[in-house]
Formats: sequence, C-alpha cells, structure tokens
Amino acid sequence: MRISQRAQAVAPFYAMEFGKHAAALQAQGHHVVKLSLGEPDFGAPPAVVAAMRDVMDGGTSLAYTAALGLPALREAIAGFYRDRHGVEVDPARVVVTAGASAALVLATAALVDPGDEVLIADPSYPCNRQIVESFGARVGLVPTTAETRYQLDAATVRAHWTDRTRGVMVATPSNPTGTSVPTSELAAICELAREHDAWRLVDEIYLDLADHDERGRPPRSALSLDPGAVVINSFSKYFGMTGWRLGWCVVPEPLVPALERLAQNYFLCASAPAQHAALACFTPESLAVCESRRAEFGERRALVLDGLERIGLPVPVPPDGAFYVYFDVSGTGLTSWQFCERALQEAHVALTPGRDFGTHTAETHVRLSYAASADELREGIARLGKFVSSLG
Repeated sequence: MRISQRAQAVAPFYAMEFGKHAAALQAQGHHVVKLSLGEPDFGAPPAVVAAMRDVMDGGTSLAYTAALGLPALREAIAGFYRDRHGVEVDPARVVVTAGASAALVLATAALVDPGDEVLIADPSYPCNRQIVESFGARVGLVPTTAETRYQLDAATVRAHWTDRTRGVMVATPSNPTGTSVPTSELAAICELAREHDAWRLVDEIYLDLADHDERGRPPRSALSLDPGAVVINSFSKYFGMTGWRLGWCVVPEPLVPALERLAQNYFLCASAPAQHAALACFTPESLAVCESRRAEFGERRALVLDGLERIGLPVPVPPDGAFYVYFDVSGTGLTSWQFCERALQEAHVALTPGRDFGTHTAETHVRLSYAASADELREGIARLGKFVSSLG
C-alpha cells in the first residue's frame, strides 16, 4: 500500500507516545504517575454529566445538527464572551466543532494555500504546525526565549516576517509553557499582521485557566483587541470535557460560509449529544464549579513549582495559566529525551520531552502537566527527586 507523503511527514505526538508506554507499564502492575498529558482529572461539571444522561434517555433528538452547531449553543458561547470577557460576539460568527483540533483544521483549510508561510512560536503545541503543513504551508518556527516568556512578541514577529508570510498563530496561555502573551504585545502582533493584510489565529483554549489580574478580572480575549482575529477555544480544558470532543471558533463574518462548507464536507457536525449537554456548562452552577477548579490548579502549580525548585530542576519562566510547567533539565547531564525515558522506566513518572514542541528547546526542556491530583503530583515530585539524586 502506498502511503501519502503527507502522512509520512507527520511526526508522532510524543506526549501520546509516552502515554502509551506509561499504560504498558501500568498493565504490568506498576503505579505510574502520569504527568505527560493535559487532561484535567476533574471531568465535566456535574450538571453537564446530568444533562448528558437526560439527553441519552431518548427525550432529545440526536439527529445531525447544523454544520455550524446548535443555535442555542452558539448563543450560549457568545453570551460567555459577553459576560466573562466583556466582548460582544454575534452568535452567527461562532462555529461549534468536534474539539479545538477540528476548529484548527477548518480554520487552516479556509486560510492556508500551498506555499504560504505561517509564523508559530518555538516551543509550541505540535499539532498546530502539523496541521498547517498538511495543507501545504510552510511553518516558520520562531525561536523564543525566557526573556519573552517563550512567546512571540511584535519585534520577533517583525524580524521573521517574509514576503511569503500569510498569517501568524499565537497560543496564549501556551502549551507547553503555561505562559501568556502580555496584552500589549498581543495587540501589537495583531496590528503588525493586519498591516501586512495577514490573518491572525489565536489559540485561547487555556484562556479561562489563566490568572486573574489584581482586581480579580479574567484575562482579555484577543477578540477585544482584534475583532478580525480567528479565535479557537475548547470545552476540554476549563470545562474538563476532554473526551467529549467539543470546541469552537469565532471567525470574521466573511469567513463563516467557507467554514460551513468545509464543516459539511469534513465532519457534518460536532457530536449532537455533546452539544446538547454542553449547554449546561454556562449555568451559574457549572461556572462556579469551573472557577473552584481553576483555583485548585493554582494550588497545584504552587506545589509543583516549589517541588521542582527543591529537587534542583529550574523553571525559567513560571506559568500564569493552563496547567503546564516547562522546566530545564540541562543541569542533569541528560537530554530531555533521555530524562523522560529514564524517569519513566526508573521512577515510573511520565513526562513529555521538549522534542514535541519544536527544535529550540528540544534537548534541554521537559513539560510537566499538573492536571493530575495533588496526591499524584506530590508522589511524582518525590520520585523525580530520588531520580535526580541518583544521577549525581
């Protein structure tokens, strides 16, 4: 069988690969502390689970929805932007998708032509660049540093802009670093792209897990800075609905018909049961649950940062959102890949090597997800401490 060049060019998602190895060790009877995947241990809010039970009892039609999503859910998402982020969004611009990944596929298909260049930070979420390259574009991986919080800034974007650049992707807060782009820099990046008549795609799937400001206000959506940006979000992280495969994007009005045609052909629609149940995400009860969980993630972050400092694994830039810590292992004498392999085999702690996220920090940094329980995090840090001590 002849495999397409596109499929052959796609690199493995190493976080998932390490997850598979961890599952194999567990099957052998070992207790593996899984800190490799960004999967909240809480699950969906109770009201959402109850709503799914009601949906599945047969009282709700589970036929295909419209390709753009249930009208009621699109309105609820628009209301979320209004009430939480102070941004007025026309529900007609909201596209409900089969997870944020499907939103990225649709947006990329609508915006990218073969030969285009797209600027993306290094390090960054690997699937973003894999999807862009699948549509024939060239990814311009832009090295970032601790001084820019491992994020793009306007000066760096300007320095890497070429005649082929057609768009820029920004993730804030970021996977793998958990760091956010300062609001002024995000506005400047968007303005720079607009000056070049280029599109701006902002991944905000961790936005509502970011720290609030000193006045208790949630972070601003890119839509408040640039109404013409394409913004992607998900029910997986803040709402804890990873396996439900439900996300959304907000796009400029002229882009809606293109995304509708693509969605009709690629996916038909997102899961009807998940869409109906997700309406319960936006009740005061569910939002209060999610806020309490966001606060708990803050406590887990403090636990992890303190633990990594104690065992001598430096975190160059403390995160301010998501549930990841990106730490430096160069002082151990191991590459990040060696560190992760040995930590899994010898300490039974699953992590993700920097190779997943680009080339600039591929050999020196490791991602830890603190989406696991506090008890598991304490156990994982204790095991890593013993492992690091054994390296001398």
